Amino acid sequence: MKRALTVIGILFEIVLILLLAALFYYFGVTAGVELDAKKLLLETECIRLFDAEGRETDAVSRDADIPFSEFPKWLPDAFVAVEDKRFYTHGGFDARRIAKAAWKNLTSLSFREGASTISQQLIKNTHLSNEKTLKRKLREFKLTRILERNYSKQQILELYLNSIYFGHSAFGIGGAASFYFGKETKDLSAAECATLAALVRSPNRYSPFRDPEKCLQRRNFVLRLMEEQGYLDERERAEAEAEPLPAAPSVKQRGNAYFSLALEELAALFPDVRSQDMGALRVFTAYDPALQAELESCKAESDLSILVRNKSNALRAFHTTAGLFPRLPASTIKPLLVYGPALEEDLVSPATPVLDERTDFGGYSPNDAGGASGKYISVREAVSRSVNIPAVKILNALGIERGASYLEKMGMKIDRADYSLALALGGMREGFTLKELADGYATFANGSYAPSGAIVRVEDAAGRTLYRRAEGGAKVFSDETRFLMNDMLKTAAEDGTAKKLRSLPFEVCAKTGTAEGGAGNTDAYTIAYTREDVVAVWLGNDDNAPVAASGGGLPANFAKKILERLYEKGAPAPFSPPAGVERVRYDRASLENDHRLVQADPLAPPIAVIEEFCKKTAMPQERSTVFSSPTIKMPQISVKNGCVTIVLCQTEYYDYVVKRKNRDEIITIYSGKYRQTICDNSVRAGESYVYFVTPVYRGGEGKTLELPRIQIEASPPPDDWWENA
Repeated sequence: MKRALTVIGILFEIVLILLLAALFYYFGVTAGVELDAKKLLLETECIRLFDAEGRETDAVSRDADIPFSEFPKWLPDAFVAVEDKRFYTHGGFDARRIAKAAWKNLTSLSFREGASTISQQLIKNTHLSNEKTLKRKLREFKLTRILERNYSKQQILELYLNSIYFGHSAFGIGGAASFYFGKETKDLSAAECATLAALVRSPNRYSPFRDPEKCLQRRNFVLRLMEEQGYLDERERAEAEAEPLPAAPSVKQRGNAYFSLALEELAALFPDVRSQDMGALRVFTAYDPALQAELESCKAESDLSILVRNKSNALRAFHTTAGLFPRLPASTIKPLLVYGPALEEDLVSPATPVLDERTDFGGYSPNDAGGASGKYISVREAVSRSVNIPAVKILNALGIERGASYLEKMGMKIDRADYSLALALGGMREGFTLKELADGYATFANGSYAPSGAIVRVEDAAGRTLYRRAEGGAKVFSDETRFLMNDMLKTAAEDGTAKKLRSLPFEVCAKTGTAEGGAGNTDAYTIAYTREDVVAVWLGNDDNAPVAASGGGLPANFAKKILERLYEKGAPAPFSPPAGVERVRYDRASLENDHRLVQADPLAPPIAVIEEFCKKTAMPQERSTVFSSPTIKMPQISVKNGCVTIVLCQTEYYDYVVKRKNRDEIITIYSGKYRQTICDNSVRAGESYVYFVTPVYRGGEGKTLELPRIQIEASPPPDDWWENA
């Protein structure tokens, strides 16, 4: 018994020592921690935006605080029901909730379950950081106790609802009521109050404009809690559940189009952030104010969107009069879905001939804008002139699945219900945003794919970095494919559909595209790029009305204007061929007559050669020998009226030697340049002759052809031969 008492005493002392140590630690880390009444009223400016030079250029401000007296009855009820149902009875901490959360975390071996009360959330949002440390929790404990002693429950709710973030850059209950419903706070219905309370867990995930179904489920969950806790009766809950969600914001986003895009990106960067965790932020962007002003100076009768991104995948400027939403990509999809993948797979090269004629692909028979030419054209010409039929033929050979797999590597997914050869011409139901298209083309310019963004870095109010844009991206195309695609799109800017850019004093690659509607073009694009930047321009109307008559050329004109502004102080570096690309000499005759790619004979003269870039892995293995081993087709030979005529095949580059054999005597009857016919009238009647034709190039003799033997008829005897017999 005595021994047991000794052990108990020792344990008691240990516990006492631990408690004293804990108390000393608590008082140590909370020494000097005081509640600051000014901090409870958050700064007016909650998000500060900075340009590429670090200058503050815009800010998102909270609306004026709304007093508790202007809260509709359902507003505090909804938040208390879902966030802190014992709010009115606890002293700042919910012991039952803490115990429940601790048990769940212990049994799941995680720390997913939280137990913060509204009072704790207010303290954390206004006085502390989001770091998960014991020191911060102890300071939170002390500050919450002070808050509860000095402020009423109504005051705490008022401060809380005026400080939290509701998504879409709406801070505070006043801004949220205006943004989501176009109302003053006092006019919110029970359903609207429940909707705002539903957003608290994650404003970005539960936004009615991003995921209406998820938002509706969460709102109705809040309404059921309100009924269970006595804030609504059954009829009121049913009426509230029948009320529809808002379909679109009631006020426009703050700031210009660029900053609206940056704020949407900010929401996407922190999709799981809770309302209470979004305090004051410093957002550093790649914004170029002068370039933005240049974009905004572009005017058109139709809606206009212009975007500029750099090689670091950062958006330098963005202007739109309609918004950033998916549109049919028209011919801008061809390099991304068809030509880039086909080059990568060594299916084609820039010189590959494709017959531009109407073809029926199982009921789908595409045509060119000006009608099919019926002639063979090179892939380079098809790209630069944006000819339709070759693109469809190449996608058919490549395979839709294979082409679409490259798009997916660039963040562009196509619904399988849209899988058809019409995709080669941009035929799909939804399409892509201008930003997605620009990011796709940046893979040709930069060498890898990464989605572009306005934000470079995000800091909290204390200067701690919460996010930094990563460098680099995923490889989609080889350097060889990129160079060939770039080179063909340079031709499009020099002599093709984007030739309005050809006066620029530096290399630029470009692709245009127009989507046709029943009454005219509904979309017009120009996407132009250098090694440094991508400029994407779209012209159209959000209701799919035709663009203005001059709309087709405007995107290229706008792109040219912006490129001139971008490089007014110096031209970008040109593209250079990688080691895996060669300039190949093709045999002109094989290409033009037989529509085959054959390497030219090393001795071929320039006129008999077509030069073009090609990947080494896609070079044709066959090589012509028409000059190193001259070969001709069998000439025709005939005799008439004692004259032998030899018709040579048309090979204008050769010299010819024609010899004649008679009675074992061989003589040369012609030696010289190509002539269509060689006549020999020095033959004798009654004799037979054999002719030999040898092609010669630069002194090198080719294969000698022996022509069929010719018999010269004997001359008929004179009429009086019998008198002289």
